[in-house]
Amino acid sequence: MGGDQVLLALFVGFVVPAETAVVLGGVAAEQGRVSVWLLGALVVAAAVLGDSVGYEVGRHAGPRLLASRIARRHQEGIDRATDTLARKGGPAVLLARLTAFLRAVTPALAGVAGMRYRAFLAWNAVGGLLWGVGAVLIGYLAGASWESVANTVGTTGAVVVAAVVVVGLLVWRVRRHRSTPTAA
Repeated sequence: MGGDQVLLALFVGFVVPAETAVVLGGVAAEQGRVSVWLLGALVVAAAVLGDSVGYEVGRHAGPRLLASRIARRHQEGIDRATDTLARKGGPAVLLARLTAFLRAVTPALAGVAGMRYRAFLAWNAVGGLLWGVGAVLIGYLAGASWESVANTVGTTGAVVVAAVVVVGLLVWRVRRHRSTPTAA
């Protein structure tokens, strides 16, 4: 990988959510642009390694970070999450992998909560394996489906159908958000 490709990959990594990047990688694998096995292995390794770094950040800098003004505003939620990690341990780490926000904060909170690293690593590895392989396979299967739709309807028709679905989902989400009463 050249220097420009590394910079592009870093930029994309900061802008594009992990699920999107991995699913798109799965689509690329289905199209033969990358090895599905290599992609799966890299995604799982990156997920486990990234969360291990997050754990260490939480373990070493967590108390200082939790003393910040932003963290104090969310103290109740942080306390609940830390308590859940202390009580449930590994299964909480595994389940957190299924939600983007929890996947991002759980490793650091596990470090803050004093969870043993071996236990964290074991559950994190299982979660990383399930999440990584699952997301790659979703992309791989979506890539196969996309080709089928494109061959049947044509590329333009498939893009129009995808756009209609996205717009429909956005309208539904906005209406749902507007109809939710806000606390006074």
